Amino acid sequence: MSISKQQVQQRFARAKDSYTQHATAQYEICEYLAALIQSYVGKALPQLFEVGCGSGMLTHRLLDGLNVDRYIVNDIYPEIESFFRNIPHVELCIGDAETIDFPKENNAIVSSSALQWMHDLPQFFQKVHESLEAQGWFIFSIFGPENLKEIKSLTGQGLAYSSSAYLKQQLIQHGFDVLHVEENKIVLDFLKPLSVLKHLKATGVTANTNGFAWTKNTLKKFDSDYTEQFSYNGADDLKYYPLTYHPIYIVARRV
Repeated sequence: MSISKQQVQQRFARAKDSYTQHATAQYEICEYLAALIQSYVGKALPQLFEVGCGSGMLTHRLLDGLNVDRYIVNDIYPEIESFFRNIPHVELCIGDAETIDFPKENNAIVSSSALQWMHDLPQFFQKVHESLEAQGWFIFSIFGPENLKEIKSLTGQGLAYSSSAYLKQQLIQHGFDVLHVEENKIVLDFLKPLSVLKHLKATGVTANTNGFAWTKNTLKKFDSDYTEQFSYNGADDLKYYPLTYHPIYIVARRV
């Protein structure tokens, strides 16, 4: 399913103040991705471009761990400016990463938990390739096919996530050496199905098709179906409702 970029922009903007508090999985992904980036690129870079920076989770970790002469961040919604007011030497590049002009001469392009929103990933990979210096790094995390599988199973709503095999194939076809591919699962537990929906809303990832709307009846069915199909009893005798995140990590380098 393809999501309207305007919907994405609006819903992430609305979640701006709640994202950092509730984005538990994204925080864990950022921590791991930052360590992965530092292990490959070394300590110093003339220029780094981050796509889909959001509230700056990855930005802060890379600024702490790397010496970057020019750090440029991008996101689709202008409200991110408030996150970077007090961070010196970070340049903003606002707009849809699929349509804006990328800065040139990038030594590395990085992204955490954002590229699944792209409508044409192969074309985006080509754009990344063209804006990287020779031997430039492209290191990112993206969500895979089992991401939010509980929500898709119960509602039919969700993105068409790419597999790691497909991503690797497309990167190779667009002029990259793929040096590292890894994926895992992060499962968050909630005490009721409504808490799952509130979590998703707070992190801005509830963009769905225009024809779908929550009603009293659909919420009631969601609650009963979630309980029947996915809930389990914990060791503390409480009933839990799991939500699965499926991050894929890729390290690639321009040939």
